[in-house]
Amino acid sequence: MRDDLVSSEQQIFAWIEEVFRRGIRRPGYPADRWAEGWIEQRWHDLGLENVRREPVSLPSWEPGRCALTVTGAPEIDCFGLPHAATTSGIEAPLVPFDPAAPERVCGAIALHDVALMRMPHTALAGRATWSLDPGNTFAGAAQVLPFGPGFMAVMEPAIAAGAIGFVGVLRDYPGDSKDYYVPYDGVARPIPGVWVRGSDGARLRGLAARGPLRARLEVEAIRETITCENVVGELPGADDDVVIVGSHHDGPWASAVEDGSGIALVVAQAAYWSRLPRSERPHRLVFLLNAGHMSGGAGVHAFIARHRDALARVVLELHLEHAANEFAERDGVPSATGHPEARWWFTSRIPRLEDAVRHAIDAEGLTRSLVLPPDVFGPHPTTDGGPFHLEDVPLVNFLTAPFYLFDAMDTLDKIHRPSLVPVTRAAVRIVESTAGVSAAAMRAGRA
Repeated sequence: MRDDLVSSEQQIFAWIEEVFRRGIRRPGYPADRWAEGWIEQRWHDLGLENVRREPVSLPSWEPGRCALTVTGAPEIDCFGLPHAATTSGIEAPLVPFDPAAPERVCGAIALHDVALMRMPHTALAGRATWSLDPGNTFAGAAQVLPFGPGFMAVMEPAIAAGAIGFVGVLRDYPGDSKDYYVPYDGVARPIPGVWVRGSDGARLRGLAARGPLRARLEVEAIRETITCENVVGELPGADDDVVIVGSHHDGPWASAVEDGSGIALVVAQAAYWSRLPRSERPHRLVFLLNAGHMSGGAGVHAFIARHRDALARVVLELHLEHAANEFAERDGVPSATGHPEARWWFTSRIPRLEDAVRHAIDAEGLTRSLVLPPDVFGPHPTTDGGPFHLEDVPLVNFLTAPFYLFDAMDTLDKIHRPSLVPVTRAAVRIVESTAGVSAAAMRAGRA
């Protein structure tokens, strides 16, 4: 590795800040359109070839006013559930959802508690193939994940029970927020829904315990099919097998971590490799920043569909997402703990690749790292690059999952700045490890 060619922490953070300052980057929003052009210009400035934008058709969602009023209470602050139905106003009983008696919400507006998952760090470490935590910071600690057990399907139990509206209560949510951009699968739901703070939900449950409640729900939003763009650039290498380095350019809010940090980490890779002669690049390098992660991963699915015939030549798909500070609630306020959020490195079960990832993590001192099998949470990693695993493409997907990932509180203070250069250097080491290894040979080494 050429240390003098690695972008500085100041430069990488400046890219994040520039993206963040443009505002909310939901698919199709002006800031996301700006990001597409900004990335394309970076590719040209760095001398990448075959720079292009590839169209992605996807559902967009732009919320307007939403309102929840309940008999005997002032209007309750709320945020509409993405892609749920709109209504100029429905009035119905507000009924707490009981999993043991779901039929009670039939014809009503369901008041449904949703709690984020708390997972002991040691539980996931026990499923890792390797970990680095020399300070033993995982012992006795739990991570608050940015989703609950239902994740995308938060409305489905109420819908199945015949509810005509949904009020999701973010129970025990750090910071008592309501600004929760979930679900983000881009699927239209047939009933309107809103998120409310846990404190407001507790108040509503208290009122419901005293007697029947009626509520009025209004939700305005625009949902339509639009075209966004994956932004791609390439560098020739020592051969025509391919390493893809990717992330996504959209986000649920202005979203410094999700995924301003991913954009900047991919740009840092393009900057590094563009400064080397072709002979020192192990393979052709493709730099990919996808559209529509917040619309069901539309961009990565579109890229795979468009280039499926070429995937057999991919030696490695390296995805870089989320250089995040760990925050924990103290006296009701989310505060930095001084640690980076736990670092997950989803890595194909290929011994040479797992060895390369372990070496890179260790060499760069990236503590609180877990090397995880791609299927530890399901069929593929919970990343924007995860669908490549279903295509049998060898991958390393770097991700952190702080609780605020889909929340408006994902601001610049959430970036773990000391991670920016070591993660960049580790990614360079992982790409370097593929030198002389063909796509066929990488696959042949699968465990």
